Amino acid sequence: MVCPWRLVLAMLLSVSTVDASSSSTSGIAALANRLFPGHSDAFEFKLTAENENWSRWNPPVNDNYTVKAGGQKGRILVEGTTLNALARGLRHYANEVLQIDHFFRVDTYKSAPESLPVPVEDLEGASVVPWRYNLNTVTFSYTFAWWQWKDWERFLDWAALRGVNLQLAWVGYEKIFLDSFKELGLKDQDVLPFFSGPAFQSWNRFGNVQGSWGGRGDLPLEFINQQFYLQKKIVARMVELGITPVLPAFPGFVPSTIKKVRPDAQLTASPNWFSPAPDKFTRDLFLSPLDDTYTELQKLFVSKQIRAFGNVTNIYTLDQFNELTPACGDAKYLSDISEHTYDGLTAANPAAVWLFQGWLFYSSCGFWTQPRIDAYLGGVRDNQGMLILDLYSEANPQWQRTNSYSGKRWIWCQLHDFGGNMALEGRVQTITSGPIDALSQSKSLVGFGLTPEGFEGNEIVYDVLLDQAWASSPLSTQQYFQDWTTRRYSLGAQSLPTELYEASEMLRSNVYSNARTDIPQVPIATYQLRPALSGIVNRTGHFPHPTAVHYDPVVLQKAWRLMFRSALRQSILWSVPTFQLDFVDVTRQVLSNAFDSRYDDLIQAYQCSISKSIELRSSSSSCDVKATGRKLLNLLSTLDYVLSADAHFALDVWTGGAQHWGARSGNQDLFAFNARSQVTVWQVDASNLNDYAAKAWSGLVGSYYKGRWSIFVDMLATGEPDQAALTQALRTFEVKWQADGCEQVERKAPDLKTLMQELMRAWPDVFPEVS
Repeated sequence: MVCPWRLVLAMLLSVSTVDASSSSTSGIAALANRLFPGHSDAFEFKLTAENENWSRWNPPVNDNYTVKAGGQKGRILVEGTTLNALARGLRHYANEVLQIDHFFRVDTYKSAPESLPVPVEDLEGASVVPWRYNLNTVTFSYTFAWWQWKDWERFLDWAALRGVNLQLAWVGYEKIFLDSFKELGLKDQDVLPFFSGPAFQSWNRFGNVQGSWGGRGDLPLEFINQQFYLQKKIVARMVELGITPVLPAFPGFVPSTIKKVRPDAQLTASPNWFSPAPDKFTRDLFLSPLDDTYTELQKLFVSKQIRAFGNVTNIYTLDQFNELTPACGDAKYLSDISEHTYDGLTAANPAAVWLFQGWLFYSSCGFWTQPRIDAYLGGVRDNQGMLILDLYSEANPQWQRTNSYSGKRWIWCQLHDFGGNMALEGRVQTITSGPIDALSQSKSLVGFGLTPEGFEGNEIVYDVLLDQAWASSPLSTQQYFQDWTTRRYSLGAQSLPTELYEASEMLRSNVYSNARTDIPQVPIATYQLRPALSGIVNRTGHFPHPTAVHYDPVVLQKAWRLMFRSALRQSILWSVPTFQLDFVDVTRQVLSNAFDSRYDDLIQAYQCSISKSIELRSSSSSCDVKATGRKLLNLLSTLDYVLSADAHFALDVWTGGAQHWGARSGNQDLFAFNARSQVTVWQVDASNLNDYAAKAWSGLVGSYYKGRWSIFVDMLATGEPDQAALTQALRTFEVKWQADGCEQVERKAPDLKTLMQELMRAWPDVFPEVS
C-alpha cells in the first residue's frame, strides 16, 4: 500500500515539460522519414495501450505490435502497445517486405522504392521480456567520448528500431554534479579539479579515478555546459522513440573540498583503483548514505534532472562498488548502506527504481559471498525497487550463484567487448539459448540487454540478442545469418552471389560460435601488446586480454577468398558501403592473425642468432633477425594501409572528434592528450591498463604499434637485449607518443579491389590468388 504523502510527492514530481507517457506518435513518424526519406506519410501509427512512466509501482509488461493494411487513405497501419513497439514494427516491415535495414555505422546500398508496398500478410511481433536494455557506463568513454548529435541521432534510431526500450543516458552528468555541489556552498574551482578528462569520465562517475593527469588542466566549464545541452537533445529524442532514459543518481563519490561546507561528513577513502598510480588520481572519497548530506545531494541530483529533462523516467543508475571493495564486510553494514541509499533515492522520487551493474559480484567474487549479497540486496525491501544488470551473462553469469539476485529483478546481458577491442568474435549459440533458458528458470528475469564496454564491430552479435528478445525459442542462427547477409548487402533486384552466403556461414559456424571458456571475450592482437620475447602470443584468460583466437585462422582466409569471389561475380559489391566495411574488417583480422607466425619466425631467428648450438642453427630456416624483423614490420605497414581504405578504421576520426570538442571548449591540449592516452597507455604511471583499449586503426598501427615493434626488432638485431633497457626504451616511446601523437599523413583511400589484388601479390601465403 502506498503512503498518501508519497503519492502527493510523486504527483508533484510528475509536473514537467516532457512526459515519457506521451501518446504522440510524431517521433515514430519522424523515425520512419529517416528510415524511408520522404515516406513518413505512407504509415499510420496507432498505440493500442495507454502507458504511464514505469516505476516500482507500475512495472512494465511485454510489448506487441502488428503491421498490416488498413490505415486511412491506404496507408500501412502500424499498431503497438508502446512507441518502442511501433519502432520495432517499423523495422520488421523494412526487413520483411523490403529486405533492408538500418545499421549502426554504415548505410545499406539499397534505398526504399518510390511507393512503399503494403504487406501481403500481417506482420506481428511480441516481446518475451518487458525490458530490452542497452549500454554500459564505460561505453560513454570508450565509444561515445567525442560523439556529436549526428552520431547520437543515428545510434538512437538503431536502438529504437531493434526494440531497445531502456538505455543509459550519462551525457552531461557533470553539470548536474557541479550545480548540486554549488548549492551546498562550493565554488566552481572547488569541484572542477575533481572531474576527469573527457575520455575518462566513466571511471570518475564510478568513483575509480579523479582529476585529469598530464598537466593539461581541468575539465573546461564550457565543455560541461555543451554536454548538458547535448544530453537534453538525447533524452528528448529517446522519449520520442519510446526509450526510457536511465538517468544517473548521486553515486556517493565526492571531492575532498566537501569538507569546506560539511566538515563532519562521514567520508571513506576508496582503495587505489589502478595501483601503482599515485593516490591523487584515485582513492575517491565515498560519502556514507547514512549521512544526512547524502540524502540532500540525492534530492538535488534527481530534482535538477526532472527540471532539466522532464518527468521522463523513474529509473536511476547508481553503482557504489564498481571494482571497489566495501570498507566493511559485516552484513548489517552492507544492508544499512543499501537501505539508506534507496531511502535517499526514494526521498527524491518515491517511484524510483535503483538500477546497477552486477559486475561487482563477478569482479570481487571473493568478497561477495551469498550472505553478503543477500544482506546488500536485502537492504532494499521492495523487490520491485531494484533492477540489476547481469553484466556478463554470455560468459560469466552471476544470476545462478546469487539465487537470481536474491529475488530482485534482473536483466540477462551480453558484455562481449572490453575496451572497444576490435577482433572478430561472438557466441551466437549462447546468446540465443542462454537467455531463453534463464527465462524459464528465473522468475525475476525481466529483460535482455547489451552491455559492451565499446561498440567497435561485430554488429551481428548485438542484433542477434536484441532480436532474441522477440522470440520465445532460440533463434536459428544459420537462418539468421543468411537473412542478415541479404539485408546487409542488399542489391535490390540482383541476387547476392552464393559465395557471400558461404562466407557468412563460415563466419557463423567458426568465428561467431566461440565455445571456449578460456577465451571469454573479444581478444586483442599480439601486435597490439608491448613487444616481449615470450608470453604475448596465444594468451588466454580474461584479464589481461587474451590474444588467442578460438578458430583455425585458415577458416578466415577461406571466408576472405569467398568474399573476394563474390565481388568478382557481382562487381557492384565493391561500391556497397556495408560490404566495403566488412571486407576491410575481415582483411584486417586475417592480417592480425598472420602477425603471430611472423612473430614466431622473429623469435626463432633471434634464438638461432644467439645460440652456440650447431643443431639449432642448422635446423632453423633463418638466423637473420633483421630480415625476419623486416617482414614483421612490413606486415604492420600493410595492415595500416588496408585500414586506410575505410574511415571507420581511422585514428584521425577519434582524434578529430577530440579536436572538435577541444576547440569548442577552449582546451584542445587536454582533449588531444586524453584521446591519445585512452587508446594506448590508458592512464599515467600505471601499467595494468596499458593497451587495454587497443584499436586497429590506420595511423595508430603505422605509428604507435609499428614504432614499438621497430624498437624491439632493432634491439634483437644487436644481440641479447638488456630487459631493463628494452622496457625503458619502449616506455620512453609510449610516453612521447602519448604526449605528442604522430604526424597525420593525408592520403587517398585506396581502391578496394585494387588493394585486395595488391595483397595477393605481396602476401601470397596469407592471401592466395583468387580466380
